[in-house]
Amino acid sequence: MRFPSQLKKMKKTLLLLLCVTVILSADAQLSHLFSKKKKTDSTQIKPKPVPEPVVAKPKTDWSKIDLSKRPADHFVFQYGSDSWLNHPDSVKTKGFSRHFNFYVMMDKPMKTNPKFSFAYGLGLGSSNIFFDREYVKVKGNGGTLAFDSTTHFHKSKVTTMYLEVPLEVRYYSDPQHPGKSWKAAVGMKAGVLVKSYFKGKDLQDQNGASYYGSTYIQKEFNKRYFNGSTIVATARVGYGNFSLNCDYQITPVLKQGAGPDMHTLSIGLTVSGL
Repeated sequence: MRFPSQLKKMKKTLLLLLCVTVILSADAQLSHLFSKKKKTDSTQIKPKPVPEPVVAKPKTDWSKIDLSKRPADHFVFQYGSDSWLNHPDSVKTKGFSRHFNFYVMMDKPMKTNPKFSFAYGLGLGSSNIFFDREYVKVKGNGGTLAFDSTTHFHKSKVTTMYLEVPLEVRYYSDPQHPGKSWKAAVGMKAGVLVKSYFKGKDLQDQNGASYYGSTYIQKEFNKRYFNGSTIVATARVGYGNFSLNCDYQITPVLKQGAGPDMHTLSIGLTVSGL
């Protein structure tokens, strides 16, 4: 009988067709899965951000800004300590030696960069040096200034006053608003001596005994021993209307041959404005 053999062939053929169908279906499913994964991965990749172009800050056109009426340290007051550098041990200073200076100044901003300016003016500078049981004989007849510690005063000082012309190169961090600006200045002062004197209170002997009582005061005026002109290097730095100043007197305090080669160093507070 041929029927069973034909049935076997038909089963093999159906089995082969089923396998082919399963393989093709699996291949289609895999292709669809991988194509979906590729699409998903491609959507997760973010493009690199494009950097924004750097825009330069526009420069201030100073030619269009009027700075002629700005308050720029036209009035300058200075107060602080003074000391004579290089003075010999025989010259005994004591207490708070001090200066007081006052100047009226004109401020001229530079056109190309008004953060910088040139200033000049006129004023009066005074220095007061205090001594420990000394009699500084400014009215002496000798060639040198005498410092007497035998017959002396309990309290004494030497005062010098100069008419001065200050010159400065200034810097303002904000030239439009000097009252809210960092400031710095360097320069010099040239001066002419207008007055020098000695003032002592309570004249005593070498043992400390008083001659005329504790209320006795003696003043002696004389410019003979002191340098008639002065050159001073100056510097100051601060914020707003307040700054610290440091001055060094280049020329000696006394004339050549009139005493030790001493120079005044001044450190103090500057108040400026208007």
